[in-house]
Amino acid sequence: MRNNRGQLIVISGPSGVGKGTVLKEFLKDRENVALSVSATTRQPRPGEENGVHYYFLTKEQFLQKVGEGNMLEYAQYNENYYGTPKDKVEEALDAGRDIVLEIEVQGACSVKKQCPEALLVFVMPPSWKELENRLMGRETEDIETVKNRLRIAHTELKEAAHYDYILVNDTVEHAVEQLKHIIEAGRCRTQTMIDFIKEVDQNA
Repeated sequence: MRNNRGQLIVISGPSGVGKGTVLKEFLKDRENVALSVSATTRQPRPGEENGVHYYFLTKEQFLQKVGEGNMLEYAQYNENYYGTPKDKVEEALDAGRDIVLEIEVQGACSVKKQCPEALLVFVMPPSWKELENRLMGRETEDIETVKNRLRIAHTELKEAAHYDYILVNDTVEHAVEQLKHIIEAGRCRTQTMIDFIKEVDQNA
């Protein structure tokens, strides 16, 4: 059968562009699509469950998985490691579930190298001014923090051309609808249909 395997979908974009909001709306009532659960070496916070919020590992366990090639991507923040366990993602994909990774551009590049079939989507604001307005509108950070986020965003935007699709978040409703179409189109990409092509050819 064609398209038995789930799709690995990578979502990136600058801070303030609304990735989380779009994904939250997109994932509503979609039982066959899930956010990837990351692994971390930090201690669980009250109410956090292993395998639900994170896979909680010791530093030794985490680095062992890295050494075994069992992390699609990883990074270190505040002396703790965070990453995407390859085996957990593969299990879900083999079961036919679509898995979404919301990660930074560096992590997306790492995932693409290991999984060329991954569908990379870069979320952009409708304009630079709108991104500035959204970050300023939060009113939760000082001006220097906002300026730093904008500097990082400028760097990230230069990587957008390496993604498969650009998703412009003008409104959440429109962005969700576009993401749905992008994922459907992704199922028809040549690299996801190789087995189906071979199957048809063998029965010719």
